Amino acid sequence: MHTTKIITVLSAVLALTPTVGRADVVLEWNALMVALVQGQPPPNMNRFAAITQLAVFEAVNAVTGEHTPYLGTVPPAPGASAEAAVVSAAHTVLRHYFPDRAASLDAASAKSLAQIPEGPAKHRGITLGETAAAQMIASRTNDGSEPPEFYLPLTSNPGDWQLTPDCPRLGGVFLHWRNVRPFAIRRADQFRSDPPPALKGARYTRDYKEVQAVGSRDTAERPHDRANVARLYAAVGDAVLWNPIARQLAEARRDSLSRNARTFALLNMALSDAGVAVMDTKYHYNFWRPETAIVAGGRDDNEKTEPAASYVPFIVAPCFPSYPSGHASTSYAAREVLERVLGKRGHVITVSSPAEPRIVLDYTRLNDITSDIDDARVYGGIHFRFDQEGGAEQGRQVGSYVYQHRLRPVQGFGGNDGEPTR
Repeated sequence: MHTTKIITVLSAVLALTPTVGRADVVLEWNALMVALVQGQPPPNMNRFAAITQLAVFEAVNAVTGEHTPYLGTVPPAPGASAEAAVVSAAHTVLRHYFPDRAASLDAASAKSLAQIPEGPAKHRGITLGETAAAQMIASRTNDGSEPPEFYLPLTSNPGDWQLTPDCPRLGGVFLHWRNVRPFAIRRADQFRSDPPPALKGARYTRDYKEVQAVGSRDTAERPHDRANVARLYAAVGDAVLWNPIARQLAEARRDSLSRNARTFALLNMALSDAGVAVMDTKYHYNFWRPETAIVAGGRDDNEKTEPAASYVPFIVAPCFPSYPSGHASTSYAAREVLERVLGKRGHVITVSSPAEPRIVLDYTRLNDITSDIDDARVYGGIHFRFDQEGGAEQGRQVGSYVYQHRLRPVQGFGGNDGEPTR
């Protein structure tokens, strides 16, 4: 995204953000962060989002003390302006990782800070935010996210992943992401998925036939509404999808600044760690995509899988192994966190993307979103149904672990932090 477009987006977000209720400053800067990272590949955007929201959380928590800290190295700062700390923390992180956007970020920060009364509390909050941001940035130095590594297939055996048409010549991307240090889970393989089904088995056969029938570019068996979800969720995913969903829910609940800071820190840790876990699993099993499997269906020793030499998926497959689905893993992790914090149903949620302006999806339950995402990848022709099921289970495990082990409420500050009963 060009700098001029970033400035326009940031200005529009600030102009549309409510200014009554300073708790909205967390939501305001979350929206700014999403606008900034949306051009990044999903693993990168999730990492930047997690660092930003954890810096915001650490800064707010140093003021309120309502939750166990993440780093535990930011000194308590009762009496500092939590609102100023939020702005300063988010601004400092984003400016560090996106120095070419410094001018637009500085303007956004000045506008946000101008709404906070002058005084010692404001200045203490600014310093606090800078401290929290600096410590979060330092904690992620040499975390394995650089340099990039690529994978070139060594064999063409049935079941082995092969390069797909959109791959760079270097090979499969994000091989190194399995080595990224997670934010919350203990290690990348902690929730590694069980193996994919055997090529001769009934489950593989069933799911092969499904994606062959509904996922090809020229099929007549894909309903219009499934084509829409395939297009939309190919255009929007991970942090750019789930942060706006969480903002809609948080705005409806009118949660406090402290609770919002925690919600978005948990959400983005789960998204990032699910991305690490799924890349570990993908390159561990190295399983082929439907577009490879269906063309080579005559070589898999399964007499029930008829090949189709002309098969082309409806949407473009990412350049890495198929099993399990990355979109499923990250989305079910996000859903697990948000259901625990904000509830399962009774919501008013709209999902849309400028990339597909004619498609707008409305939901009242979070599980309907993940169900559509599962369909999107199968009807899009790039995943088997078992890819989605494997990613879903992995994502639920990651999300549950993040929620249960990180940023827990401190006794005396509302018990379950106002979260709904499951």
